[in-house]
Amino acid sequence: MTSETVSGTFGFRFKVPANLSMCELFAVGREEVTSSTYLWNGLERTDGPLLLFQYTLEGEGVFETGEKTYRIEAGRAFMTQIPGDHRYYFPKGGSRWSFIFVLLRPSLILPNWEEAKRRLGETPYLQPTSRPIRYLEYIWEEANSGRIKEPYTASSYMYHFISELCRFAYAPYGAEQEWPAKVREAAVFLESHYDRMLSLDQLSEQLGLSKYHLLRTFTAAVGMSPNDYLYRVRIEQAMRLLRQTDWSVEQIAERVGYSSGSYFVKAFRKLTGRTPGSFRSSEGQLTFSRMFFD
Repeated sequence: MTSETVSGTFGFRFKVPANLSMCELFAVGREEVTSSTYLWNGLERTDGPLLLFQYTLEGEGVFETGEKTYRIEAGRAFMTQIPGDHRYYFPKGGSRWSFIFVLLRPSLILPNWEEAKRRLGETPYLQPTSRPIRYLEYIWEEANSGRIKEPYTASSYMYHFISELCRFAYAPYGAEQEWPAKVREAAVFLESHYDRMLSLDQLSEQLGLSKYHLLRTFTAAVGMSPNDYLYRVRIEQAMRLLRQTDWSVEQIAERVGYSSGSYFVKAFRKLTGRTPGSFRSSEGQLTFSRMFFD
């Protein structure tokens, strides 16, 4: 099979050392089906336990789980475990179903998978340009070119793919430049006015949006609420002031928008794991130029 092949399924059966924890890639494939004989029943399969992520590139198929039936059209995926009470198939009268999929063993990675599925749902929509889909296509291309030759590479690819799914589930829009314009405007406003007592009502009025719409869109894009974003900005500014000034904790608290020093200390410790005084002195700990938060 040459690198120009646009379809194909590749299986992997690497021996993983018993003393190591690794993500096991079982198969990755890119296929197009046009026959209604294509059908998989999760209760009849004998190759599990497995996790399956399958994403439609063009056309559509059907995924049934329990009493629910989903049309898996272009841009939509399904996530399921094998064995399990599900079926997926190409419907009669359909034109074609083009998809890409990956199968992996659940050992080691199952909690991450379940968290992504909990946030995304079992049949999520993802843009073809999203990081999880781009990376899945990259894995397939690596397999197609014969470059996945040992378990360490396969394991790193699987962990990276599930991590991209989790990251997408946490903040679907990804990087700041991909945030909707109103979300970026809200973030800039919070970063410029962090030292004031701001409410969601004030922010929504500034942007000309309902506070409920703002809360939904901001949280979906950024992965946290506007209040949590403001909280993080304040703590980052407080860290800068602790390093660059000799101001008291009370002065810094007031400067970054906290009503009292005690409340500031509690908030600072919650995010950084340290008190402002400990952070300033760095006694018995590393000195950071900057700390990054999720």
